[in-house]
Amino acid sequence: MGLPVLQYVVQLMPYQTHIQSYPLTMAYFTKHLLKKLPVIFFSMLGVCVQAQDEKPTVSEINKDTADERDLLDIAKAVIHFKTKQIPRKNGKKVYFAVLPLTSNVPGGGKALITSTTAGFYMGPRRNTSLSSVSFSPDISFNGQYGLPLRSNLWFKQNKFNVLGDTRFLLYPQYTWGLGGSGNAARVLVNYQYIRFYQSVLKKIRPFVFVGAGYALDYHLNIKTIGDTVGLQKFTGYNSGTRQGQNSFSSGLLVNFLYDSRVNTINPGSGASASLMLRANQQFLGSNTNWKSLMLDLRRYLAFNKQRQDVLALWAYYWTVLNSDVPYLDLPSIGWDSYQRSGRGIDQNRYRGSGLVDLEAEYRRDITEDGLFGFVVFANLNAVTEQNKYQFKYWHPAAGVGLRIKFNKLSGTNVAIDYAVSKGYSSFYINLGEVF
Repeated sequence: MGLPVLQYVVQLMPYQTHIQSYPLTMAYFTKHLLKKLPVIFFSMLGVCVQAQDEKPTVSEINKDTADERDLLDIAKAVIHFKTKQIPRKNGKKVYFAVLPLTSNVPGGGKALITSTTAGFYMGPRRNTSLSSVSFSPDISFNGQYGLPLRSNLWFKQNKFNVLGDTRFLLYPQYTWGLGGSGNAARVLVNYQYIRFYQSVLKKIRPFVFVGAGYALDYHLNIKTIGDTVGLQKFTGYNSGTRQGQNSFSSGLLVNFLYDSRVNTINPGSGASASLMLRANQQFLGSNTNWKSLMLDLRRYLAFNKQRQDVLALWAYYWTVLNSDVPYLDLPSIGWDSYQRSGRGIDQNRYRGSGLVDLEAEYRRDITEDGLFGFVVFANLNAVTEQNKYQFKYWHPAAGVGLRIKFNKLSGTNVAIDYAVSKGYSSFYINLGEVF
């Protein structure tokens, strides 16, 4: 399964026994990791290919939802109205889910959020995965707002996969500095943030894709609020921490992907393995030259083909490969693509030059019609210590959740979770599964 991959990746992680001081330099990366990347990736593929006997079946691709119910069915029955499916080219349909809600936000207070998810097929369902676009604007009463737009597009016969992540965010947000010791001291940091990530991947064989893209992270007017120490002195870190400073990171992406999931909104089986290398360069406008690596492994084990009964596993490794990386671009919990890692731990709580996050979730239907379901989940994460590449402190969290089927045709659930960790707990509400 996924364990051989995790063991292999852990063996390649530069723990304290391999390197004694920060930073993890490009010379070290070239010598010890770069030559092993093909081995890492193809080992990942070997493990994922083991899931071929669980590859999507005809019944899963053309799932009969006649006996299922969702919130749209209930709305139709209560207010007695008929809906028309929205036609697309060649008769394809778009399946919408819209959810207005309130939620706690980093930095304090509550935000009003309208989460919208659209699922649609850009080719025949028998050989094309479900594409998705999500837009979740939020605004709080303390001056914080966000406009995130994310997309995962699968073209006809999955010949191309286009990934997009565009955000405009206005904070304040707390930061606790570097390392995983759990120091309670924190400062409130205000800034504006623009993100633009785009990648295009081409299928080279069934389920296997390679591609390239571009990534931009722009943090404007970084400054602390109600603090006399300042972010630079508080963190002991010099890049991107001066009062009123901007940080601009602009780089090229190289992407490798294995993905056998039919539905990325609510995977019922299959696996995915993603490896992304990023190289920020001054000739592209970046303040400094720095590089990073992200490894994302996901596996879905289905125990029942007639109803939701799935064990989902997620392993995530993110590291930077230079010392002069802007502070807000360093790996941090809760800053994955959909900002869903580490439920039960405050976003930004742990930050370092490297991050490991391991998560598991069991998902099962409660009702025969699939309207209600539940999940039980746990996660374990760590970041490297300041001035040394060492994963010393590991932080567990766990929780339970309720699932309510919003749109049975796209498999979109309303996900309501409650998670706890040492000294912290929180509710989470999303459209679609967390991973």
